[in-house]
Order: sequence, then structure tokens, then C-alpha cells
Amino acid sequence: MNQQAVMEVGQKFPLTIKRLGINGEGVGFFKRNVVFVKGALPGEEVTAQVTNISRNFAEASVLNIRKASPYRQEAPCPVYEECGGCQLQHMTYEGQLNEKRDIVMQALEKYVRNVAETTDVRPTLGMENPWNYRNKSQFQVRQEGKRVYAGLFAEGSNKLLNINDCLVQQEVTSKVTVATRKALQKLNIPIYDGKTLSGLVRTIVVRTGVRTGETQVCLVTTRNELPKKEELLERIRKVDPSIVSITQNVNRSKTSLIFGEETFTLWGKDTIHEELGELAFDLSSRAFFQLNPIQTVHLYDEIKKAAELTGNESVVDAYCGVGTIGLWLAKDAKEIRGMDIIAESIDDAKANAKAHGIEHARYFTGKAEDWFGRWHKSGYVPDVVTVDPPRTGLDDRFIQSVLQVKPKRFVYTSCNPSTLAKDLQQLTKIYDVEYIQPVDMFPHTAHVEAVCKLVLKQ
Repeated sequence: MNQQAVMEVGQKFPLTIKRLGINGEGVGFFKRNVVFVKGALPGEEVTAQVTNISRNFAEASVLNIRKASPYRQEAPCPVYEECGGCQLQHMTYEGQLNEKRDIVMQALEKYVRNVAETTDVRPTLGMENPWNYRNKSQFQVRQEGKRVYAGLFAEGSNKLLNINDCLVQQEVTSKVTVATRKALQKLNIPIYDGKTLSGLVRTIVVRTGVRTGETQVCLVTTRNELPKKEELLERIRKVDPSIVSITQNVNRSKTSLIFGEETFTLWGKDTIHEELGELAFDLSSRAFFQLNPIQTVHLYDEIKKAAELTGNESVVDAYCGVGTIGLWLAKDAKEIRGMDIIAESIDDAKANAKAHGIEHARYFTGKAEDWFGRWHKSGYVPDVVTVDPPRTGLDDRFIQSVLQVKPKRFVYTSCNPSTLAKDLQQLTKIYDVEYIQPVDMFPHTAHVEAVCKLVLKQ
């Protein structure tokens, strides 16, 4: 029976929420049709009202909660409902960790039921303090009358929410953003207008070194000139003693991308210094770095555990980015080879290896599957392969080459349980899944990472 026959927009009905969806919404079933309900939690009984009908599912809002989840709480953030940056603040942290493990289980049950039935999916590794963890904020700047706002756009709209204190940001990033916004307002510096595309300052980007306490402020502008520059710099410098670098990035394009191609230093250092475990990094304004460095250490330690290195293994770090995972493993490996399609990332990976005195790591620009095939032809078989692919998962050609080469261990770090489960359909032809360890990198959002340890079948 199709949905149009059983549901219409505006219709109200009681609904029991069975599970959490991958975007943090509650999922229930009405006459065997899937209904996604924003703000509802598993185990709740609600009165739902249909807001939208698609071919394979319907969306609904909560009219009232007839039976609440024991994990339900009042979201502490004042703009939580509007913002959309977080999806799970209305759920206790213990509840979030349970549900994130369940999201991994659901993906396995959908795509690889046999794996779901036999695999040890461990409890989600959470944070001791799941607040103020993000080391970087990118807040858009707009003006209404004389007031300058900095914040995020309300979900699905072009209304900018002025955010003074974002609860998932490191506190210094909020403090610096607010003070910079006020300085722009006080000095009457032209602010970008999203409708007319005129004006100057588009975005305030602030990143702080969690371990080193160094902070960088980057103003993204539509052109090079910056009126009242010296006065503005003096005001920003005084905001917090942690500020060691102020930069300007010029983005002339009309896209929603944050950064343009040109960046120059206005005051202080070009980079800030940050440390992860024993590794150290110098980060420029546009450099990629993990947003939650505290949990990144736990994630990388889980990868190291799964790799089971003894000092004699050759390791391939596919989709290596700036090389952090390979460098994390290097001390216990005989050789590291990494590859990535982004040339700048490979340059950074080489520089990072050199800076740490790691001479047995080599990096190559290009597709993982191309290099893997090339090395295999020359007789090279790595003992361990580690991957941390984008949300789309592994390239099918890469999976085929892994099935041919047959490394002893395969460590799959995933940021999308659905694509992990789909890729396991193929990988489990020659591998057993020893365990999956979910890791919570982004508390209060629906994201879940997982480290999956695969061992070659005997």
C-alpha cells in the first residue's frame, strides 16, 4: 500500500518511537510506513503530525509527548531548537552513547545481518566532559541596523542567529568571536550583505590549540583592503592573551564556501602550534585539523590497538590526509606508506613526518586504489592497511584491490555507519570482523565514528 493512501499532510496520530535515525530524529512506523519525527526519542509515545510525505517515508513533528524517555532532558542551549548545529541536546549523554552504538547496530542489521549477529560491537567511547570540545568556530557575520551579528544560520533558512556562547565550542573561541564582532561594530567596518553581496567582512574564524593554548583569529573578507586595520588589530589582540596570530583570508566568490585562495598574516605568527599525544603540528588558517583533539587521541589509540603492531609490520595508510594516523602508528611499524588525492595534504604529510624525525614514512599523491595495485604488481604486500575514508566510504576499486592483495589486518575507521556496513558486505568475503568500537567525536550531534578491526580468515 503506498503512503499517499494512508497518510496526508496535517494528519495526527499516536506513534511509538522505535529507534534513532542517522540524523538524530526519532523513527516510528504508522501502518507499516516509516515516519521520521524530529525531537522524539526512542521508547517514547507521542502524538505526531505529518509535515511532509515522500515516496519511501513521511516526516512529522511532535504535538505532545504521552510517555517520555528516561533519557529526555531540557536542552541547555538557548538557540538549540532553531540552530540545528546539534541534534541531541534534548537527550542525556548516557542516552546518546547508547543510541550511537545502536545506530552502528542498525546499519549492520540492514546490510550485513550475519556480521550484526556475530560481532562484538562495544559500548561507545564517550567524553568525560562532553561540552566545549570544538577547537574551531566559523561564524558568519551580518548587520542589522547598527548591530553586527556573528553566528550560524537557523536550520533551513537565511536567518542568522547571533550566538554569544556556543556550548560545544572551546570557551575562548566564543569569547574571541564576540569581542571581534563588537570591535567591527564599534569601528563601523563594512559587513557583508548576503542579499546584495556587498560589504567586506564575511566570517570570523577562530581556532585554539587545546594543548598549547595558542589562538588564531582569521577574518574572511570579500577584498584585500581592511579599513581602520591598525585599530582593529589592537582591539582584537587585547581580547585574550592566548591570541598569537591574526590573519585575513580573501574570498571574492559568491559561494557558501568559507575560505578563498589568498591568506595573509596581519599580526603575529603565520600558524598556531598544537599537539596530539607525542605529535606536534603548526596549523595555518586553512589547514585541516581534527575538531575534537581530546577525543582524537582516544580514536587514534583505538586504531593503534586494532593494528596490533610489533615493530616488524609494513603499514599502508590509505586516504592519509596530512598523515596523522600513519605518524601515530610509525613508532611501532617497520614502514609506513600513505596516499591521498590532495597534493597539498601529501606535502603536509611529508613535512609532518620530517618534523617528527620519522624517516620510514613515505607519501604519494594519487588514488589509493591506483597505488595499491601498482605496489602489488611489484610484489609489495603490506601487513596492515588502515583507512579513514570520507562519508561516502571506500572506492569499489580499492576494495577489489584489497581483496586481491589480502593484507593480514585491515583497520577501518568510519564516520558513516551505513557506508561501513555496505563496505563490509564485500570485505567479509576474506575477513572476519573481530570487533567494532564506536567513538563519540561530536557529542550532542548525531555523528558517530567507529573503528572496525578486520582479520584475514584462516
